[in-house]
Amino acid sequence: MILPIVAYGSSVLRKEAEFIDNDYPNLSSIVADMYETMYHAKGVGLAAPQIGLSISLFVIDSEKMEEEDSDVEPIKQVFINPEIIEFLGESVIYSEGCLSVPGINEEVGRKESVKLWYQDENFVEYEKVFTGMPARIIQHEYDHLLGKTFVEKLSPLKRTLLKGKLRDISTGKVDVKYKITLVR
Repeated sequence: MILPIVAYGSSVLRKEAEFIDNDYPNLSSIVADMYETMYHAKGVGLAAPQIGLSISLFVIDSEKMEEEDSDVEPIKQVFINPEIIEFLGESVIYSEGCLSVPGINEEVGRKESVKLWYQDENFVEYEKVFTGMPARIIQHEYDHLLGKTFVEKLSPLKRTLLKGKLRDISTGKVDVKYKITLVR
């Protein structure tokens, strides 16, 4: 089922997400709905707070972001209760957007690799290093679990310049091809 995406300014996007265990109700349906919602909105990642659930879960599919000459394999993965163990490499600047902050794309610096501990949809534990676009998407979605959006990574001047657009998003005055919702 395609779900509405929570818009910037909503309180659920500012809360730190809670860890879950394998008896979390309807988890497989939530994951399936998150993928369907993400694809419908033409995203590459979606965190549970973006659908109004303050739980430590996100999904990504980096395939459409991978450059043809990249040696990084695209990944489609569910991440439950992830914890970044270490940021690795240099900071790389790239234009990011967010389904919860539609119509705004800005240059954001993120580390080129990240070492992550996480559980998959079966609660099998992994510790793995991700690099390239998957690492960027993971860092972006992980920020949602900490109650942050990419907007917080922008300079105070840039945030001031975007104030009107951000206010419009937070009040629902935005034209998108997917349903958004405001959760106070």
